[in-house]
Order: sequence, then structure tokens, then C-alpha cells
Amino acid sequence: MAPIALGLAARLGAAPDPFLMAVAVAAACAFLAPIGHQNNTLILGPSGFRFGDYWRLRLPLELLVLAVGVPMLLLVWPP
Repeated sequence: MAPIALGLAARLGAAPDPFLMAVAVAAACAFLAPIGHQNNTLILGPSGFRFGDYWRLRLPLELLVLAVGVPMLLLVWPP
């Protein structure tokens, strides 16, 4: 995704830093599926979680990261 973010920043004539940081934050937010991160996969079986439990339990966390992350990107790296 980083090359796409760099290309988009270049086409918009904007600094690439906020675009690359958005990609980095998005890559670190693998909360919604057990296949998003190896730790999620490891606890899926022993914990008794089902695939849908990840959505129910981690969607609020994902929304919090989105609600805080986007304004912080704009605050730290203004357009």
C-alpha cells in the first residue's frame, strides 16, 4: 500500500508523510479477524472464540483507533 500512498500523494501534490503514516497505522490495526495477526490466530482455538466474536469485541477498538488516528495524523502532519 505504501507505493499507492506515495503515488496518491504525488498526484495530489501533497507531502507523502501523512499518507505513509496512515498506511502504517492501518497495517497495525489487524483487530477484526483472527487471520489479521498471528496472536489472534493462536488464541482462536483454545479460547473458544468464533470468527464473529472478533467483530463484536474488537469493532469498538477499531473505531476508536480511527476516531483518534485520523485527527492525530492531521494534527502532527498538517496538509
